[in-house]
Amino acid sequence: MLEPLGEDAVLLRLGDAISPEINRRVHALAARLDACRPAWLREIVPAYASLALIVEPGHPEIRDAPPLDRLHEWLAAQALDATAPRPDDDGPAAIVDIPTCYDGDCAPDLDDVAAHAGLKREDVVARHTGTVYIVGMLGFAPGFPYLIGLAPALAMPRRATPRVRVPAGSVAIGGAQTGLYPRESPGGWHVIGRTPLQLFDPERPQPSLLAPGQRVRFAAIDRAQWDATVGAARHV
Repeated sequence: MLEPLGEDAVLLRLGDAISPEINRRVHALAARLDACRPAWLREIVPAYASLALIVEPGHPEIRDAPPLDRLHEWLAAQALDATAPRPDDDGPAAIVDIPTCYDGDCAPDLDDVAAHAGLKREDVVARHTGTVYIVGMLGFAPGFPYLIGLAPALAMPRRATPRVRVPAGSVAIGGAQTGLYPRESPGGWHVIGRTPLQLFDPERPQPSLLAPGQRVRFAAIDRAQWDATVGAARHV
């Protein structure tokens, strides 16, 4: 389904649910469009079940027609099947390991999540680290990854009162999703751990450590490893 987004963008909607299968098709389609994108197609933005295509209205190549007309013509010419990725899009991708401390003040809400799930703390950690997640999309803040694949038992409503300050690197659960806070910010998700990795740095060639479509796995580290890693980073 194709929907207009103002005068210079459209939304390709592939579904209406948070689904690994739909999200995989979104990222496959984004990659295929990006491989043949014209100069006037400014941005391709994947989300859970949709893909936004943003046109540069003043580009010389499309001054002779309304931007969205040119975009519709270009999409029609691609003859793309949005219902399934190409066979070579199904291959395994590298897994990015996220070292995470689930101890002490790195995990202020771990006990609440455990109580809600009827599990022990260590069982929550085992389930959270025992899954390979997919980065469904980036949003909320630069570099904030929304991850698909949380064990259903760990799903939990957001906090009734959001925190004013959630530390950078916090690993959290909100609803049926898990994610990471790239920078200190307000937030209403339940913080169950923290990673020492720098998730977003505007000075890097690729500012965001994670990208939509990547596979992610959390790896538990103890407090001594956390302190050693953070201490080393401060002296770099």
